[in-house]
Amino acid sequence: MVTGIILKVSMLLKGCLHTHTTCSDGKLSPQEVADAYESKGYDFIAFTDHDYLLKPNYLETYGRVRTSMMVFYGIELSVFVNGNIHVAKIEGDREQLHVFNHISEYDFTPQQLIVRLRQLEKMYPLDAVEITKKGFRDSVFEALDLPYPKIASDDSHTLTGIGRAWVELDAKREKDSIIHAIRHGEFWNCYLS
Repeated sequence: MVTGIILKVSMLLKGCLHTHTTCSDGKLSPQEVADAYESKGYDFIAFTDHDYLLKPNYLETYGRVRTSMMVFYGIELSVFVNGNIHVAKIEGDREQLHVFNHISEYDFTPQQLIVRLRQLEKMYPLDAVEITKKGFRDSVFEALDLPYPKIASDDSHTLTGIGRAWVELDAKREKDSIIHAIRHGEFWNCYLS
């Protein structure tokens, strides 16, 4: 008889935490986005359509998506901090993840970014920063010493934008386990070569 053994069932998961659909300014429906990511071997995605462009029935539209992937519902918030910046708020089962999106797209110097980051910290419980620009690497912002995990994402709006950058992590196939791994920097950034 074996007692007291706890098994952690985890697996390597591939995912994107920043996608757009026709529920805001994306060119593909949520189903088309899910189909495209699933065809590239993704295990999870997050719909993060823009708050100010959201269609009234977006949650119903997301709910009709059929896929074997885990689908996070999120929203890309427009926040004014010495200019307009974006923060993704992604819902897990019980947890939330807040990501300062595409930090290299704002035309900030690294010093200006730090100032805005400090202001943003007073408004949201930040968990990570996104260091890619439409899925492409930015070596300046990737090299910054920041107090948050740095994630790669493709911020897809079109079919050609899907699959440029993603995260991989070893976690249970549960939304909150994925959020926990991101929050604690337990993942790898990956890029299309």
